[in-house]
Amino acid sequence: MENIYLDNAATTQIREEVILKMHEVLSDYYGNPSSTHAFGRSAKTAVESARKSIAKHMNAHPSEIIFTSGGTEADNMIIRCAVRDLDVKTIITSKIEHHAVLHTSEDLVQEYGITVDYVDLDDKGNPELSHLEQLLQKDKSKKLVSLMHVNNEIGNVLPIDAVAVLCKENDALFHSDTVQSIGHFEWDVQQTPIDFMAASAHKFHGPKGAGFAFIRQKSGLKPFISGGSQERGYRAGTESVHNIVGLEEAFRLAYENLIEEREYVTGLKKYFIDKLSKSVPNVSFNGHSGDLDKSTYTLVNTCLPLDQEKALLLLFHLDIKGIACSKGSACQSGSDAGSHVLNQVLCEEDLKKPSLRFSFSKYNTTKELDYVIGVLKEFMEG
Repeated sequence: MENIYLDNAATTQIREEVILKMHEVLSDYYGNPSSTHAFGRSAKTAVESARKSIAKHMNAHPSEIIFTSGGTEADNMIIRCAVRDLDVKTIITSKIEHHAVLHTSEDLVQEYGITVDYVDLDDKGNPELSHLEQLLQKDKSKKLVSLMHVNNEIGNVLPIDAVAVLCKENDALFHSDTVQSIGHFEWDVQQTPIDFMAASAHKFHGPKGAGFAFIRQKSGLKPFISGGSQERGYRAGTESVHNIVGLEEAFRLAYENLIEEREYVTGLKKYFIDKLSKSVPNVSFNGHSGDLDKSTYTLVNTCLPLDQEKALLLLFHLDIKGIACSKGSACQSGSDAGSHVLNQVLCEEDLKKPSLRFSFSKYNTTKELDYVIGVLKEFMEG
């Protein structure tokens, strides 16, 4: 039996170099970064070197990089603190955001009495920028726009520069969940006038439990977790030095190898789309995920022509065959509610069919894709 991992949008295999680097830190840099002795200073240096390295790749200032436990915490920190500290009265988002954004926004309605407006989506799941502009101009309240750069289920890529400019022109703050794009797309925060971003190491071959928030200098945000003065005062608590260094190592390697690995993974996606389309008649691709120019190169979301009864066995069959992929997002995998993203973009007829997300990395091969497509074809014809 093959064992094939095509769920890289959920989490990625950690790079060997990252494991070795983290092991070194766990063995040798075990001091508390807040301690003033040599052990503490060594750990502190490791943390600050990681911060400077990440900032340099993004053309940011080191003080704008705040280490967190991952993307969900970073999203919560930014959105909650913007409402609490910056007098934000309206959050503008979409109904296909990650639940870290959607549920946080819903909670803030109850806690602070704010308004949440949802930008209209076109039939492929793209936010309508004309409607976004209307929402930005509908009243004088302080607004925060939160729209993800790359959708984690259908792979659509937001025209983030256009959205950032639109927000700036209307005196609104702009936050983007960039968990699916950091490590896969180039960033220059001096060119893109964005206020806040969230990232997670395990999406680009780093460790779980490590991420960061980009918070523009002089934002006005106050501490999210109270206690000591760690992370510029935003997030108290002793830093997870090995995770932070592992995050930076994965981040650095992602960008050092970006062009080569992007070309390779793009080739895998194109191969998969072409061969699946020929092998499984009437297969379709959700959102823009089948369009190499309008979606991320890292994933494809397929809608398969199967009836509901047979569809119930599909994921089980793939798992038995050693194939890992997702029905909807990984965060939804234990729920019967279905994908909130697909519920927004698919017609009623297609919602009755099974949709699977296959997501790729540098560790996958065309041989693996041949096997997966063969298993799918056999199941469809059986």
